[in-house]
Amino acid sequence: MGFSLVLDPDTVVRSEGRVVVGGDPPRTLALSTSEARLLEELDGGPVRTAEAGALARRLVDSGAAHPRPPRSAAPGRTAVVIPVRDRAAYLDRLLRALRASEDIAMVTEVVVVDDGSRDREAVASAAARHGARLVARPVNGGPAAARNSGLAACAADVEYVTFLDSDCVPRPGWLAPLLAHFADPEVGAVAPRVRPASPDRSVLGAYAVARFPLDLGEREALVRPGGRVGHLPTAALVVRRAAVGEDFFDEDLRYGEDVDAVWRLADSGWRVRYEPQAQVVHTEPATWSAYLARRYHYGTCAAPLALRHPDRIAAVMLRPAPAVTAAVLLLACPALAGVLLGSAVCGLPRHLRRAGLSATAAAWVTAQPVGTTLTGLGRALAQVGLPALPAAAVAPGRRGRRLAMMGALAAAPALRDWLATRPPVDPVRWTLASLADDAAHGVGVWHGALRSRTLAPLLPRFRSNRP
Repeated sequence: MGFSLVLDPDTVVRSEGRVVVGGDPPRTLALSTSEARLLEELDGGPVRTAEAGALARRLVDSGAAHPRPPRSAAPGRTAVVIPVRDRAAYLDRLLRALRASEDIAMVTEVVVVDDGSRDREAVASAAARHGARLVARPVNGGPAAARNSGLAACAADVEYVTFLDSDCVPRPGWLAPLLAHFADPEVGAVAPRVRPASPDRSVLGAYAVARFPLDLGEREALVRPGGRVGHLPTAALVVRRAAVGEDFFDEDLRYGEDVDAVWRLADSGWRVRYEPQAQVVHTEPATWSAYLARRYHYGTCAAPLALRHPDRIAAVMLRPAPAVTAAVLLLACPALAGVLLGSAVCGLPRHLRRAGLSATAAAWVTAQPVGTTLTGLGRALAQVGLPALPAAAVAPGRRGRRLAMMGALAAAPALRDWLATRPPVDPVRWTLASLADDAAHGVGVWHGALRSRTLAPLLPRFRSNRP
């Protein structure tokens, strides 16, 4: 009780409140007359009854609305766990920022886990200088093992554990919005928005900021596999200790342990929220070699994740109808593609018509997945399809046209991103940087797939058209 509700910006209410169109994935929610009245009461007002709470839960779980926790919610005992291996200067910067922040009043202890540093004295000195408790692992075990060690070392009465990587710096007021979500007893984890540090004037600086992989955007979301926000980075994450136990992270995963942990938490029935109102800043590599190496390492986790979570990892996720239309376009048959799109618009379910969806909106709803499919295919080609280029170059028949089409398809995602972000980099250098980024990630995917003996992350996967 006490929670308020706000509709997602994409949610539309029709038919005097009895039809809600929206959610993640988009769907139509039919409400009874009494539920329509409750929805009107919830518009700006808190949940006061069990019936209103049930409707609010339904809307939030569908993604059509988002919760607003009560401001009076008192946070429980909270610890901060910082895994680190060397990087003592970064650790010192983070601990200094924590001590200077007003949020430190909500933190009962700070635990630094030294994961087998080569310069242990520098790490220990930074921890002692800022009053943090040090847990020293005898050998390096990776981020998952270090976080588990920190989790186990927290005081027995700690209710919430905040994981922060040493190369992060929280912005003022970052912790309170995250802890407020735990007033909902079904929330198991909440993450802030992770923003890149201010860029330098180099191409890498501008590119790394504009296409920062840890930034999940400015819109809040319920986190779940296949959703608009499908995973969370543990560069910054707050968890309910009762929800995760002491072996939350899979220590066999050197990369991707955050994706695996969040998916397992969601699968077990806990709600996971993304709260962009809270923000931390993350420092990115300063050289192309370091940046591309990181992208390579991220790619290696695709295969181990595919073995642990079948049906969730693929080179590209496709829905049948948009995939067929995209394939027809790639075969240079725009007239037939237009017929397919027109048929899809005319065949939209009747309940969407009754909800008042205009012909223009219907055409957009139908065409948008086709564009998304084309750019998804282009990114998959750039990341894992490069080995197909030699075969395309030597295969007989319209070789030049085939290679030109593949090149345009691979470049399309980069150009779309450039148009969307308008970074201070010309489109040619931006596209080259994007292709290098995708290629490095793809080499990692191939390496991980061969090592794990699975083709899952290299192949497309089809999803049902039903939400």
